[in-house]
Amino acid sequence: MHSVRMQRDQGLGPVVLLLLFGGYVVSGTESSDYSDAEVLPDSFPSAPAEPLPEFLMEPEDAFIVKNRPVQLRCRASPATQIYFKCNGEWVNQNDHIPKESLDQVTGLVVREVDISVSRTQVEELFGLEDYWCQCVAWSSAGTTKSNRAYVRIAYLRKNFEQEPLGREVRLEQEVLLQCRPPEGMPVAEVDWLKNEDVIDPSQDPNFLITIDHDLIIKQARLSDTANYTCVARNVVAKRRSSTATLIVYVSGGWSSWTEWSECNAQCGRGWQRRTRSCTNPTPLNGGAFCEGQPFQRVTCTTLCPVDGGWTEWAKWSACGTECTHWRSRECQAPPPRNGGKHCSGSMMESKNCTEGLCARTLAPGMGVAVYAGLVVALLLCVILALCVGGLAYRRRRRHLHGDITDSSSALTNAFHPGNYKPPRQDHPHPLHPSVPPDLTATAGAFRGPRFSLQHGVIDSPHKIPMTTSPLLDPLPSLKIKVYNSSTLSSVELPVDMSLGDGEILSLKSVGTVGREREYHSHTLSREPGLSTSATLGSLGGRLTIPNTGVSLLVPPGTIPQGKFYEMYLIINKWEKTTLPSEGSQTVLSPVVSCGPSGMLLNRPVVLTLPHCAQLDTPTPDWTITLKTQTHQGSWEEVLTVGEETLSSPCYLQLEEECCHVLMEQLGTYGLVGQSCPPQPACKRLQLALFAPRAPCLSLDFSLRIYCIHDTPHALKEVLDLERSLGGVLLEDPKPLLFKDSYHNLRLSIHDIPHTHWRSKLLAKYQEIPFYHIWSGSQRPLHCTFSLERGSLAVSQLTCKICVRQVEGEGQIFQLHTDIQETLPPHSPLPSGGACLPSSQVGPYAFRLPDSIRQKICASLDAPSARGCDWRLLARSLGFDRYLNYFATKPSPTGVLLDLWEACHQGDADLVSLATALEEMGKSEVLVVMTTDGDC
Repeated sequence: MHSVRMQRDQGLGPVVLLLLFGGYVVSGTESSDYSDAEVLPDSFPSAPAEPLPEFLMEPEDAFIVKNRPVQLRCRASPATQIYFKCNGEWVNQNDHIPKESLDQVTGLVVREVDISVSRTQVEELFGLEDYWCQCVAWSSAGTTKSNRAYVRIAYLRKNFEQEPLGREVRLEQEVLLQCRPPEGMPVAEVDWLKNEDVIDPSQDPNFLITIDHDLIIKQARLSDTANYTCVARNVVAKRRSSTATLIVYVSGGWSSWTEWSECNAQCGRGWQRRTRSCTNPTPLNGGAFCEGQPFQRVTCTTLCPVDGGWTEWAKWSACGTECTHWRSRECQAPPPRNGGKHCSGSMMESKNCTEGLCARTLAPGMGVAVYAGLVVALLLCVILALCVGGLAYRRRRRHLHGDITDSSSALTNAFHPGNYKPPRQDHPHPLHPSVPPDLTATAGAFRGPRFSLQHGVIDSPHKIPMTTSPLLDPLPSLKIKVYNSSTLSSVELPVDMSLGDGEILSLKSVGTVGREREYHSHTLSREPGLSTSATLGSLGGRLTIPNTGVSLLVPPGTIPQGKFYEMYLIINKWEKTTLPSEGSQTVLSPVVSCGPSGMLLNRPVVLTLPHCAQLDTPTPDWTITLKTQTHQGSWEEVLTVGEETLSSPCYLQLEEECCHVLMEQLGTYGLVGQSCPPQPACKRLQLALFAPRAPCLSLDFSLRIYCIHDTPHALKEVLDLERSLGGVLLEDPKPLLFKDSYHNLRLSIHDIPHTHWRSKLLAKYQEIPFYHIWSGSQRPLHCTFSLERGSLAVSQLTCKICVRQVEGEGQIFQLHTDIQETLPPHSPLPSGGACLPSSQVGPYAFRLPDSIRQKICASLDAPSARGCDWRLLARSLGFDRYLNYFATKPSPTGVLLDLWEACHQGDADLVSLATALEEMGKSEVLVVMTTDGDC
């Protein structure tokens, strides 16, 4: 009889196996290894045939996360017993959770056991070896051991061994971003994020992640400009590296040279220019600007035109049969060359060679026929003249009957013709909806014979209904206005001017000017705050667009006597016009249109434009050019400062913040400039900081910084834009000098209280490309800093905003504001003082009385041997850069005084002019100024 018995101490867990095989006893304890037991007989005659245990499930490696224990499980068949052994020691019987089942196919017993391993058990293990457990299964055939399962404590350090670093790379360059994840157990897996999106190399083959977790971009593209983050994770935690900003830049390349321009001299030595632009490709993301000059200039010589001249008359020819002789001459002394004019006059000359004594004999009967023909021809001419006169008379009567309004009907209707309606107070322009305001409303009342001129949309072009009946004397004072609906031109005259028919009909010329400028009347839009207009005559006036620094001075005598024009002044919006800059040029002033174009001017007008060029350097570093726009929309150079010639149509007086242009042709003008090597030029910019108007009801809050030209017009444009967006100016604008160095403008925000506020900006700073600012092609430029507060209770915001040009100057905004406090609207006045009226008509527009002006001109126009004439006045006033321009004018002193009026429109006291005259020794003029003026 064979039996197997197992005894176990429940407290200590020893196992004793007694095998009785015919008197043999085999025993084993817990400390002994079954592989070291006594060798049993190879077979037992009475024992049943049973295979060794086979593991259906072995324990697997596990990690303890935080304090959560792990479960180990194994399953074997056939097995009579199955237990765990950890680190060489048997696990207590009570710690096992056994299960037993029967295999339905083989009928063998299947045993399964589970144990739990805690963090404390693993930590109590001493030594270099990790904590391990093994499963042992018994059967009657022997024992079988499973593989070891290691139990470790999981963790992940906080700090990366190596984080990716931001960098700037050129287009198509290979990029390597390195990442070494923190130490951890198990080893952390690594992912790369591009702008918070996971990078999948299988989807984009341009990316490659190495076995060392580095990210390789095979060829950098513009779309690869982004923020990159390395993310490490395991079963315990997830760690993010600092963000690395990758900027892919494009260095600029020169375009092809343009064709050489025409020689700027019409006769003799001059210049030719050609240009190229850094647009092949255009620099992007801080890429290097093209090296070298954007323009080339060479000398040229234009052949001067030679007008033709007549030779001496040849001798008279012999006397012919018709009693005349001839002589000739040729246009060869000299012949016309190079486009010169041909000789004027006739090449042949004839005269009677017998002094009237030569008589031709007529055949008999021929004389009567000749005289009869002459009489018939004379009668026909008389009849034709009578017919033409009759038609003209009938036509004139029809015109007068249709145009003259009967005086009795005028009285019955209170002097209102049938197609006339009295103006309402709320609509000051009843005759035409687009007619500008009446700027002559302060004119005095007139009495005497009355007549009224009216022109409507449906009337004939020059219909003049009038009446001169003496019965109209008791009527109130009237003003005469003529409107031309097709040209927006108007004229207003006092009634007592005693105009003749010829003068009244000359008013029709007002409309013809408007038709000549049809292009401008249909394309220029007049927006509030950007335009002004007035009706001006021979007394002149001044048009001013308030708070913009733009004005137009029309001196007395500019408009011919008896003519009146509706003149306008408009600042063109940037999005509605093409800019005059090209290549490396930059726009320095607003683009301004004045008109009507095509006006006949007796003397120059003065257009004042603000500019943003920095001019206080000791050496000239600007090449400044005035340009005008043609009717086709293209831009042409008018003059370049310092390169004037006798053929220059304008004169430009340049001051620190504005320029004054003397011109005789109205149109669209703009000022551009470019650096004059070797020194780079600087533009004056303004930085304006805006925020939403309080109270703020959202957690989001934004700060907007505008980078604009340092001109009154640019600031007014931004203030109007922010007012429409609900923004408010937080501080006075700060100045900034922006250098032509091809470096971008960098903006960053610092010292944000992170306990209450968070910045949504992923990068450390923002940049505005150099070319966008320098070209002036985008208006207005700004950057936005988006912030988020922790709760609606947070109202105080303190931070610092730095704005600087890379390797250039900068400014700092120290911001401390309450976003719930309502700030008053901030509208700083532009430089130049208080707002000037939009238009001034007649003598009120000029500081210098006409009587003083005339006496100064009479004293200084005539050349003086001592040089004490208008040239000395020009030097005293600082207008002597190119005196030849003034020398070509009928009254050089008058043009100088016009320019003085324009330069001192805001502070035009007569002291500066009197001081200049005193230095010249013109005491007789000073006496006149003291008597008639207020000096």
